Amino acid sequence: MAEKKMKGSYILMEALKQEGVDTIFGYPGGNIIPVFDALYDYQDDFNYILMRHEQAVTHAAEGYARASGKPGVCIVTSGPGATNTITGIGDAMMDSTPMIVITGQANAASLGTDAFQEIDLVGITQPITKWSYQIRRAEDIAYAVARAFHIATTGRPGPVVLDFAKNAQNELFEFQPQKISIARGYIPYPDLNEKQVDEVANLINESKKPLVLVGQGVILSNAEKELLTFLEKADIPAASTLLGLSAMPSDFRLNKGFIGMHGNIAPNKKTNECDLLIGIGMRFADRVTGNVKTYAKQAKIVHIDIDISEIGKNIKTDAKILGDAKEVLIALTKKIKENNHSEWIDSFKAFEEEEYNKVIKKSLYPSGDALTMGEVVRKVSDATHKDAILVTDVGQNQMESARYFQYTKSRSIVTSGGLGTMGFGLPAAIGTKIGVPNRTVCIFAGDGGFQMSIQELGTIMQSNIGVKMILLNNNYLGMVRQWQELFYQKRYSSTPMINPDFNAIASAYKIANRKVTKRDELDEAINDMLSNDEAFLLVVEVEENGLVYPMTPAGETITNILTPED
Repeated sequence: MAEKKMKGSYILMEALKQEGVDTIFGYPGGNIIPVFDALYDYQDDFNYILMRHEQAVTHAAEGYARASGKPGVCIVTSGPGATNTITGIGDAMMDSTPMIVITGQANAASLGTDAFQEIDLVGITQPITKWSYQIRRAEDIAYAVARAFHIATTGRPGPVVLDFAKNAQNELFEFQPQKISIARGYIPYPDLNEKQVDEVANLINESKKPLVLVGQGVILSNAEKELLTFLEKADIPAASTLLGLSAMPSDFRLNKGFIGMHGNIAPNKKTNECDLLIGIGMRFADRVTGNVKTYAKQAKIVHIDIDISEIGKNIKTDAKILGDAKEVLIALTKKIKENNHSEWIDSFKAFEEEEYNKVIKKSLYPSGDALTMGEVVRKVSDATHKDAILVTDVGQNQMESARYFQYTKSRSIVTSGGLGTMGFGLPAAIGTKIGVPNRTVCIFAGDGGFQMSIQELGTIMQSNIGVKMILLNNNYLGMVRQWQELFYQKRYSSTPMINPDFNAIASAYKIANRKVTKRDELDEAINDMLSNDEAFLLVVEVEENGLVYPMTPAGETITNILTPED
């Protein structure tokens, strides 16, 4: 018996069900109306979240994916609706986030005529996606969706775009479930090369001063346990990239913190002292390396990654292992010797003490009247028993949050890494909370980034999403102001901000809120924020002239670290 024919828009719904989708973020429009009409009949199958801007749609899908481990799915219309997703698509590509972006498009017969809200989205997005495809016929929908999910979620994850012509949404065809396990020309999981494993194992066994750099690849491959086992057996200290934070618990004895421009002094200094540097599932990006000409020249460099294009791209490697982090770590752990590097590990302590005295103590326990970002972050982290998910916007708030928030579980930080997208935080927090509803989600934002997506308070109100928003207000674009202070003779061009009454805005959206201006108000306000599961905006007035330290100036040697006393 022949399958019952249905509209292409309904085929899309069935195909999404087939892939296990439970949540869709979106914003409707003319060339995607048939899909939203079909969605009306699938309200029991999908949790649909109406956002307030298409860029926010993509960031919400990113947050959902990063926190849940499942691909984020979003649907928007053509033209400006589609082009508004570009930033989120680029962000997801840079940060290896699995996301399916479905956009409306003009009728196939009209393509090339500059029809209303027609735009060549496939052409625009090909450089920033794993796959970008235009669906022009209903018969192609099921296969395209199956292939999209396969490509987005396997290997190094990333975004996929399906540009959906309106005629294909309305055409009739049978739905035939598709399952894609192989895509021509696409090899997501390369076979493990045992010779590469042996070579790296030998280097580890011979090393006296090894150091591991942990990236998000460990989290994406669910290799957290394997990482800890590997580190313990070889007794190797490790530090994390921004996106790798939470792969190790904060109190893990071999966890030496955060690397990069605003990272911890010890691992940055030790990068140029170690004899073996092992990067696992991370990019040797400029914010990690500083000046590549002076980066770890004394060390043998090992890079373990699933993406061959990253290996040797910025830093010349002495050995590599191409493969999934989990598989690689299991294989390596079998071949390395139990070791003891206590003397090497103890050598980190002097730098840790230096940082505590010069930076951390002043950030967490300031002597002045003004509140610091660091003390607010740590108090919230402690009040949530270090069990919350940290979502950040971009800027000083991001770096201070990354430095002082603490973790007990993996997938506990959601932030924009490679693209550094202001406005990311609030919609990403929405997606994060929906993806992991049973965990407390705390989003830290500055006054600049918060206003780039402030309209999403409407989404929080309409969908009753219990995110805890902490607005660190310094009345400046703080990170730009910091650079202007340190490197541009305090010429504060376009960085001071005259801000609205954020609490009044939250009240207009029927969101509970408080404002803190004094230290003795902070603890009570945090407890108030965390007293129930409802959304809450906590506005904290922090020091206007605060600087994030330590800091390695852009392009400088990673060990040329500025502190408040420099």
